[in-house]
This record gives sequence, C-alpha cells and structure tokens, in this order.
Amino acid sequence: MASPSTWIRSRYIGAVPAASIEVRRQYSVDEEVAIMGAVHGALVAAFEVPHEDRNVRLVVHEPHRFWCSPELAHPEYRTIVTIDCFAGRSRDAKRRLFALIVEGLQPLGIPADHVSTILHEIELHNWGVGGGRAADDVDLGFTVQV
Repeated sequence: MASPSTWIRSRYIGAVPAASIEVRRQYSVDEEVAIMGAVHGALVAAFEVPHEDRNVRLVVHEPHRFWCSPELAHPEYRTIVTIDCFAGRSRDAKRRLFALIVEGLQPLGIPADHVSTILHEIELHNWGVGGGRAADDVDLGFTVQV
C-alpha cells in the first residue's frame, strides 16, 4: 500500500474526496476547524489522500432544521459526515475511515454513537474534473486502490 508521501499530487481540482459535515449546534471557530481537521485527517490516514488536498465543508444547522432521534443522550451533538469519493477503496480502508472519524471527533465532546458516516462511491465516468472532463478521461496522477 502506498503512503501519502508516495502520491503524485492530482493535477485536477476536485479529484479528491469531497466531505460534508453537518452539525446541529454552533461551535467556536477553533472547534469548527478541529472538526474539519478530524475528518480530513481520517481521509488522509484511511484513504491515503495527500494532506494538502482538501475538500471539506462544515454546515451548521439550526436544531429545528435538523431533526434526529429523541433517544440520543445529547441530540445537540448529532453529526452526519457525508463523503463523495471515487469508487475503489477496500472494505478495510472504509472501516478504518469510519473508526478514525469517530475517534477524531470524540475529543470535541461528540459521542461516538451520535456520529454517522455516509460514503458515496462514484465511478470515474460520473465525476467531472479539470474544467468539465470526466475523471476517467484524464490522468489524475493517482489510483484509488487503498
């Protein structure tokens, strides 16, 4: 398995996984950066995404616009992480990603059972990069077999 240091940086913007984190409470700027960093760090470790290739968004919802189970001990900490990525990662890499996301968010007080991660695997021909070209029509400079 290649390490992040052996990757060739993608020449195409938007060719790395796109992560969206949805939360239902306000955080400080430092906490928001830490939440985004935890998810990005998990992508770097589990999927071997180059550290400098970032595509992470944080969306803060008002609680009345983000319903969740009333059974949660701390519903204000409900967090959904959605990741769009090229298809091809192994089941082990995905399991590691899910675990690392939860581990990275726990120091911020987000309980493990309040985090869901949804992974959308997209075939290269369904992902546009480089000014409107299908990802399978260009040399991305890396493979996704992790």
